[in-house]
Amino acid sequence: MSGPALGSLLLGSADPTRLRNWYRAAFDEQPENGTGFFTFGDVGFLVDGRDDVAAANPEPGRYVLNFHVTDLEAAGARLDAAGTTWLQPAEQRPDGVFATAVDPDGNYVQLIQFTQEYLDRARARRAARRAHVPFSGFSVDDVDAAARFYRDVLHLEVSEANGMLTLHLDGTTPVLVYPKKDHVPALYTVLNFPVDDVDRAVDELAAAGVTFERYEGSPQDERGVLRGRQLGMGPDIAWFTDPAGNVLSVLSTG
Repeated sequence: MSGPALGSLLLGSADPTRLRNWYRAAFDEQPENGTGFFTFGDVGFLVDGRDDVAAANPEPGRYVLNFHVTDLEAAGARLDAAGTTWLQPAEQRPDGVFATAVDPDGNYVQLIQFTQEYLDRARARRAARRAHVPFSGFSVDDVDAAARFYRDVLHLEVSEANGMLTLHLDGTTPVLVYPKKDHVPALYTVLNFPVDDVDRAVDELAAAGVTFERYEGSPQDERGVLRGRQLGMGPDIAWFTDPAGNVLSVLSTG
């Protein structure tokens, strides 16, 4: 079983507007509308006002915000344009180039451009950990047809090895698709695809040749969408099948 994941950081400030504007300019990233919530890679980053913090961080070395960049010179130029003070100019270290800036509240912000050798080692470590993570799978009767469907119609990242497919749902999470001579389509939904707009997703998939399922007794509309939010039955959802008859869905995240 995997442990908890660090999903976000909160950076408290006596002047959150000033601090948000600095991070917006320094990293060319817009916060969510009406909030101070930025998303940097997989980590959420909230700049928020607090009345229990000083105007300047009295212990900036206690924690350091590390930003991994691919072009430290360009990233440094953006920080210069934002009026940044530098604690440590760019310097070459064994694993890459490092530079430490100071944000308007006195927090230390470190830019790191890792060497390719370091990135290769880190990728190998992650792959070794993932090798023991459980994953799901389902069968199909035609691997080639499945590959075309998942790659060309659903636009997933698909790899092939040993006569089987691996669907990389978020770049890392794998789902195995394997051939089975006596394949019988699953009687349940094997994959759900969250979308912002179910109607738009239905239109796009229909334009690609996908036919949506309609189930007897299910209160679906003429498009095949079950309006769960209106009916108090969960999210809006529409079902379709892959070439092997396995059931998939698109469902609303709102």
